[in-house]
Amino acid sequence: MGSIYAARLAASGNDVLATSLWREHVDTINRSGLTIDGPAGPLVAALRASTVVEPEAMDLVVLAVKASDVAQGARSALPLLAEHTTVLTIQNGLGSAEIVASIVGTGRLAVGIASGFGASIVAPGHVHHNAMQAMRFGAYMDLDPSRVDKIASIWRNAGFDVTAVPDIIAMQWEKLICNVAYSAPCALTGLTVGAVMDDPDIGPVSRAAATEAWRIAKAIGIKLDVEDPVKHVRAFGARMPNAKPSALQDHEGHRISEIDVINGAIPREALKVGQEAPVNQTLVGLVKVKERQWSGQN
Repeated sequence: MGSIYAARLAASGNDVLATSLWREHVDTINRSGLTIDGPAGPLVAALRASTVVEPEAMDLVVLAVKASDVAQGARSALPLLAEHTTVLTIQNGLGSAEIVASIVGTGRLAVGIASGFGASIVAPGHVHHNAMQAMRFGAYMDLDPSRVDKIASIWRNAGFDVTAVPDIIAMQWEKLICNVAYSAPCALTGLTVGAVMDDPDIGPVSRAAATEAWRIAKAIGIKLDVEDPVKHVRAFGARMPNAKPSALQDHEGHRISEIDVINGAIPREALKVGQEAPVNQTLVGLVKVKERQWSGQN
């Protein structure tokens, strides 16, 4: 996802520095550019890339890392921060914004939500995405909303469907409802989003996970613009039926997924209002058992 952001922002005329710990990815970008392909066709963008972060004042820092790496990513970005710098953090699930804010400060943080991309690495310096749906940006606590409006304008000029919204929490939950419907079910079965959606056995489980998340969000008091959670997740999945959620991609690479901040967020939030979320709790348990098989944990 970070590569898609970097390539499109650079191609629209912004000075972009991409940082990654993957040396081969960085070397390829510096040598022959960053290639992304998807519904709009291929794009090759010229930009700077590095495996280390040197002090350099940036207008905007984008943290597009896994939730498990967000603290390290935020700390590594500190040399890039000046008084005017805004940090935009874009992760799946819930909880990352609070971690980033504790490191970079609440007065400079914006939160982003990306829906319906289905991104994957093809090769070093080459990324594919199945679709490019809506992105939503919002201010976190003390950030001046006008700074979010400015950032959204820059991203729109780069071809993204971006809107600055006043209630980013509601947007997070609306995406989370979709994530829980596909993350664990796809990871457990190896099926794509479209296959899970129509499968006679895992399909009902997927829909139950989404409905449970929707119910908990309403109980907490989240102002959702979703009346029918099943219709909501089916519309989401129909836009990219061949996509593999990041949890499935992690499992294919025998990596630990972000399941704790996706399906795992629902039972934690349920406890805050004295409720339970057995469907999502069960899915998390099954995913963790599977992950222990290759992680060496007992």
